[in-house]
Amino acid sequence: MAPILSPDRSAVDETQIANERDALALSLANLASRAGEVVMAIYEEGFTVELKDDGSPLTRADLAADALVAQGLQAIAPDIPVLSEETADSVPPESLGSRFFVVDPLDGTKEFVLHNGEFSINIALVEDGVPHVGVVYAPAHHTIWIGGSSAFAGQVVPGETVTFDDLHPIKTCGKAHTPVKAVASRSHLDEKTDGFLKSIAADDMVQVGSALKFCLVADGTADVYPRYSDTTMVWDTAAGVAVVQAAGGVVLDEAGDPMRVAFGPKGWRNGGFTAWGCEQIKT
Repeated sequence: MAPILSPDRSAVDETQIANERDALALSLANLASRAGEVVMAIYEEGFTVELKDDGSPLTRADLAADALVAQGLQAIAPDIPVLSEETADSVPPESLGSRFFVVDPLDGTKEFVLHNGEFSINIALVEDGVPHVGVVYAPAHHTIWIGGSSAFAGQVVPGETVTFDDLHPIKTCGKAHTPVKAVASRSHLDEKTDGFLKSIAADDMVQVGSALKFCLVADGTADVYPRYSDTTMVWDTAAGVAVVQAAGGVVLDEAGDPMRVAFGPKGWRNGGFTAWGCEQIKT
């Protein structure tokens, strides 16, 4: 394919950048669809569960999807390095440069193990700490969300080819619901997050796993997604942040600044953040 997001930005106009991002988003969507086919085959066959050093679960679906995505990204953009959950320990942060892919081949492995369908395949392109392109695919629900110059969603059977004809544009909500609709983590609803939800009178709350929470904000189903426990890693969030931003929303860190992908004192671990779909309820 043509070069993706030329580093010589002075020679590339904004229209070309938007077109390149949309083309990349579609390529990543097709890669996620193929990975979803592998994941769902294992989901239906059955699998054993191992534990990583940090106590989080690992299945052969995580590893199979990771291998497929790595191979696909090498074909799509061989010059862009990859940071993946499954190989992050072997990738020196300084080797990534300012532009790299961030991958979670199976976000929500706990949900995968529980067989509740609330897991996703997340792929994002990050430039200078900002997720500019992202794909979140929920293969058990046959639903994909993509973010490039704008955001789209659609129904995709695992393994199917994805085209823009299969997708429809999505936007964050234009006006907050009454009562406010919030989405929160199924596994990590901490006291601070609960206090925030009460402060904005979010009486209507959906709990769901993986990066699907970002997608519910992006498509206007929910108004806000707060997450104040430092339990997420950049591969859990980068693709979802890209989709929310492309849909017109914003994801802010605890200082109120746009959330960034960065290696810090806690490695690739995120701090707290809030994904906003509706500015009317932003405090």
